[in-house]
Amino acid sequence: MFKHLLFDKMYYLNFIIINTNQTIMKIATLIIRYLMGLIFFVFGLNGFLNFLPAPPMEGDLGTFMAGLMASGYFFPLLKGTEVVTGALLLAGRYIPLALAILGPITLNIFLVHAFMEPSGLPIAIFVFAGNLFLAWSYKENFKGLFSK
Repeated sequence: MFKHLLFDKMYYLNFIIINTNQTIMKIATLIIRYLMGLIFFVFGLNGFLNFLPAPPMEGDLGTFMAGLMASGYFFPLLKGTEVVTGALLLAGRYIPLALAILGPITLNIFLVHAFMEPSGLPIAIFVFAGNLFLAWSYKENFKGLFSK
């Protein structure tokens, strides 16, 4: 009988710990998804409406950005993609698709700030790590991409 009671207590303790960890992960995933969605939605809209003034870009970053702007199509495409994927993250719809689209964008944001403009590195690290965290949280949806 004692063995049975001990097993029941251990089972309930494990159940509580597992449920608590799952709840914490769900809350963390939700918070990061909303923050990422808000960042991409707002900064994507800013590309069209210019309600947040951009700092002057000099040196390598200025040359890089001038080259992208000279193409004529790149920034509208990038900012439109950011608005759409940000809205998808905020709405909780097609999240794996939004994360797959944002993967190369967040990697480029991180690399640009790592090599050309270190002052923006903290937000770049958050955005890149946030995308990796969300991709890991939705890993079941990405299994098909990595199967033979």
